[in-house]
Amino acid sequence: MLYWVLKYIVLGPWLKLIFRPKVEGLEHVPADGPVIIASNHLSFADSIFMPLSVRRRVTFPAKAEYFTGKGLKGWLTKLFFAGTGQVPIDRSGGKAARAALEVGLNILRAGGIFGIYPEGTRSPDGRLYRGKTGVARLALESGAPVVPVAMMNMDKVQPIGQRLPNLKRVHIKFGPPLSFSRYAGMSGDRFIERAVTDEIMYELMVLSGREYIDMYAQKVKNAAATSKPAEPVAV
Repeated sequence: MLYWVLKYIVLGPWLKLIFRPKVEGLEHVPADGPVIIASNHLSFADSIFMPLSVRRRVTFPAKAEYFTGKGLKGWLTKLFFAGTGQVPIDRSGGKAARAALEVGLNILRAGGIFGIYPEGTRSPDGRLYRGKTGVARLALESGAPVVPVAMMNMDKVQPIGQRLPNLKRVHIKFGPPLSFSRYAGMSGDRFIERAVTDEIMYELMVLSGREYIDMYAQKVKNAAATSKPAEPVAV
């Protein structure tokens, strides 16, 4: 109930009025049934504006720390993330990836929409980076179609590290759903999962018009933190 109250009464109308989202291709999101929405990731606000544009509820995984804070701030943070359709994922251990996968599969089995950022983290510089294969595993195990969505300018609306967004018009573009039924029963095959992931990332590259770097974004971030230059390959 809180999700719909925030979306249609408390938060959504004001965000639409202020940021005037331009949304293209919304007809590509199926009206019912399980759907995976795979998006590039430019800003903290991606998980707010994209679900706001979809008529159905979209659930994203979020760090468990957002749900365990203390005091008034912790309570408000938990309320906000729960209210915007996000679910806590413990990403501290080796089983974290499987835990996130199970959460996604449960939502898809119930006929819902699960949102995922294949890059695994926000892009450090606006370019599109190599996708992790979790999105492929979800698609293969659930049989759900994958709808690619490009957040076109969120790095300009709210750059990384900036608390408050700039008053710019949000632009979101949805692409046609991708079916991977031809790979039915092949979940767990790392070559198939890589091929599926790369196909999704290619569609995101075309849809967004962003330069693609065949390297994990987290590796680039780690290299920057240790002052060791990475060697990305542009496509």
